[in-house]
Amino acid sequence: METEHLSSFSSLIVFSELQDSAQQTALGHYQQMSSQAQVNMASVSPSSRLNKAVRQQYMSLPQGDKCQVTYIWIDGTGEGLRNKTRTLDKEPESIEEIPEWNFDGSSTYQAEGSNSDMYLIPVCMFRDPFTLDPNKLVLCEVLKYNRLPTESNHRASCNKVMEKIKEHCMWFGMEQEYSLFGTDGHPFSWPINGYPSPQGPYYCGVGANNAYGRDIVECHYKACLYAGLKICGTNAEVMPSQWEFQVGPCEGIEMGDHLWVARFLLHRVCEDFGVVATLDPKPITGNWNGAGCHTNVSTKQMREEDGLQYIEQAIEKLSKKHIEHIRVYDPRGGQDNTRRLTGLHETSSITDFSAGVANRGASIRIPRQVGQEKRGYFEDRRPAANCDPYLVTKVIACTCLLDPEEDEECK
Repeated sequence: METEHLSSFSSLIVFSELQDSAQQTALGHYQQMSSQAQVNMASVSPSSRLNKAVRQQYMSLPQGDKCQVTYIWIDGTGEGLRNKTRTLDKEPESIEEIPEWNFDGSSTYQAEGSNSDMYLIPVCMFRDPFTLDPNKLVLCEVLKYNRLPTESNHRASCNKVMEKIKEHCMWFGMEQEYSLFGTDGHPFSWPINGYPSPQGPYYCGVGANNAYGRDIVECHYKACLYAGLKICGTNAEVMPSQWEFQVGPCEGIEMGDHLWVARFLLHRVCEDFGVVATLDPKPITGNWNGAGCHTNVSTKQMREEDGLQYIEQAIEKLSKKHIEHIRVYDPRGGQDNTRRLTGLHETSSITDFSAGVANRGASIRIPRQVGQEKRGYFEDRRPAANCDPYLVTKVIACTCLLDPEEDEECK
C-alpha cells in the first residue's frame, strides 16, 4: 500500500492514537509478509508456476495397453540423478521384462564424445507416482562400452559383497537429511536479510513459524509409499527448512536401491513445487546443524539374545578403519564431511573415532534401548547426506563381516 493511499485513507477516518498505532503495526506486518511472499515467488522455478490443471487433463487420458517406463541412473558426479522415458507395449511383470537401453555419456560426465554410448541395465522396478499405474520407474546400473561398470557405478561391487555376507542377514536403515532452498540459492522461507530465530523450536516442530515446507515432505512421503519404497518415517530437523526421511529396514543391496529412488522422488516432488532439495552436508555455515545420512546396522546375531557382544565386536573393527570409512562417507574423499564433522551440532570429530550409548556426539551411537535389551543395532553417524549408500553399506559390511585386507571386493 503506497504512502499517498495511506494519507488519503487516514483523512477519511479519525483514529485514536492507540488505534492508529495498531493500524500502522498491522500494516507493517502486512508489508513485510507481502515482501516475503514476492521474494519466495521469485525464488521458485518458472515451470512450477504453470497451470497444473491444464496438465491434469492430459495426464488422465487413457493410454491403452501401453506402459511408460522411466529409466533412472546415477551420473558421473556420483551425486546427480538422470532419467528418460520410453514406451513398452505392455506393463512389465518383472525386471527381466525391462529391456536394456543406452544414453549419451558425454552429456552426463561419464564418457568422451568420441565414444559416448553407455548401457542402462535395469536392476529394480517401482510404481510411478507421477504418471500412475501401469507406468513404472526403473533404477539402472550404468556400464561402459566394454560392459564394465562406470567409475560412479558402485552398485556392482556392493552387490558382490552383499552376496558374500547373505547368511548374516545384514539389515540397514538410513536417515536421509536434506535442506530446502529456492532456485536462487536462498534457504526456503528464511528472511531476506538476516537469519531466522536460533535453532531450538524447529526439530519435529509444528506451526507456520517452525515448520517450513511440510507440503513437500508429505507429498514425497506419499509418493514413496505409492512407489513401493521402504520409507518408514519422516520429521523436521534441527535447522529450519531442513527435513529427514528414513528408509529401511532393508537387507543387502536393497538399501542402496531404495534410498537412491527415494532421492529421485524427492527431487521430482521439489521440482513440482519449484524448490531445490540439497544434500550438501553443511549448506549454511555458522551455528546451524549440518545434514547427514545416519546409517543403522544390524545382523542376525546382533538381533538375537545377547547380541550386544556382536555389536561391540563390530564397533571395535570399525574403530580400526575410521580413516578408510571417512574417505567413502562423502563423494569427495572426506572433504565434505570436514565441514560437518566438527564435534559440534550433534556430530563427532572427523579426526577421532568414538562410540557411546545414546551419545549423538559420537561416531557410533548405541541406542539406549539396545543397551538395556542387550541386542539390536548400532548407528553410524558419520556418513554425509550426499553419500553413496552403496559405498557406505559396502564398507560397513566389509569391515564388520569380511577381511578388508584379503577380500578383493573390499580393497
